[in-house]
Amino acid sequence: MEYRQLGNSDIHASVITFGAWAIGGAFWGGADDDKAIEAIHASIDLGITSIDTAPMYGCGKSEQLVGKAVAGIRDKVHIFTKFGMNWTMTEGEFFFDLREGDKSTQVYRNAKKDGIIYECEVSLKKLRTDYIDLYQCHWRDHTTPVEETMEALEQLIQQGKIRAAGVCNFNVDEIETARQSGPLTSVQPPYSMVRRDIEKDVLPYCREHNIGVVVYSPMQRGLLTGKFRPDHQFASGDSRANERYFKPENVRRVNAFLDQLRPIASDYNATVGQIVLNWTIRQPGITAALVGARDAVQARENAAAVNFTLSDSDFLQINHLLEKLELE
Repeated sequence: MEYRQLGNSDIHASVITFGAWAIGGAFWGGADDDKAIEAIHASIDLGITSIDTAPMYGCGKSEQLVGKAVAGIRDKVHIFTKFGMNWTMTEGEFFFDLREGDKSTQVYRNAKKDGIIYECEVSLKKLRTDYIDLYQCHWRDHTTPVEETMEALEQLIQQGKIRAAGVCNFNVDEIETARQSGPLTSVQPPYSMVRRDIEKDVLPYCREHNIGVVVYSPMQRGLLTGKFRPDHQFASGDSRANERYFKPENVRRVNAFLDQLRPIASDYNATVGQIVLNWTIRQPGITAALVGARDAVQARENAAAVNFTLSDSDFLQINHLLEKLELE
C-alpha cells in the first residue's frame, strides 16, 4: 500500500481509503453487517489504514460498524468522519427528504458551532474512540457562515478531540473562505472517470495551497466496474436507480469504454476496476480515493489496485479513450 501526507497535517492516508457509505445500507439497497466488518478487517490487513464514514450513512449505523470493527486496533487506523447533516432537528438549511418505505424524514444541513460540538461527541461514542483523525463538514450549510464552522473545528483541534479539519462538496470560493478562516487540511469532492469537473478548479487550487484531496465515488457507485447491464433492476431503496449515470444508454456507453480497457487490464493481470482506481490515484493533486467494499472479497480487489503502476503510454491511451466518451 502507498501512503500520502494529507495536506499540511501529520496524517499519512492510504491512497485507497475504505469508504463506509455503502455499509450503512441506506441509498444502497441494504448491507450485511458481519460482511461489512469482515471487509474492514480485510482492508486493514492489506494496508488500507484510513476509513471514511459519516453519521448520515445509515443514520449512525456506518459509524457504529466502523467503531465495532476497529475496537482494539484503534492505533492502527485513521478514522475520517463528518458532521453537518441532521435528521433529528429542523435547524439549518433543508436538504432533502429521506424516504424509507412509507416513512419520510427531513434532512437539514447544519454547520453551526453548537451543532458541530454536539455531533462530535455523538460520533466519538459511536466510533468508540476519544479522538477523530479527520473531521469534515459534509455539505456547505448556507445559513451558517463558513467562519463559524471553522471556529468550531479549531476549538475541537485545541481540545484534542480531532486531529485535522476538512470540508466536503465545497466549491473553490467556499474552500478559500474556509482556508482563510481556520486550519483546513483537506477537501472531499466527487470524482471519477466520468465526472471530472474538479480538474478545472478544485484540484489546481488544492495543489497550489497544499490541501489534501480525498475523492469519493471514483467507481461512480459501481458503474465503472463493468458489472452493470443496461436493464439492471436496483433493489428497493437504492438511489442509483434515479441517477443519470445509470440510464440504460449511459450504461451501454460506459461498458463499451470499459471493454476497451480490458486489454490494458490483461497486461497488468488486473481487473478493469483496478485499472480505474490506479488511474484515479495517479491524477495530479489527488491524495487518496474512497472505495467501498461490502465484503472481504471486494476489499481485497480494491487493495490490489496499487500493486502496479500504469505506464505513461497506457495512462495517455486511457485519457484519449475518455475524450471520446460522452454521456447523456
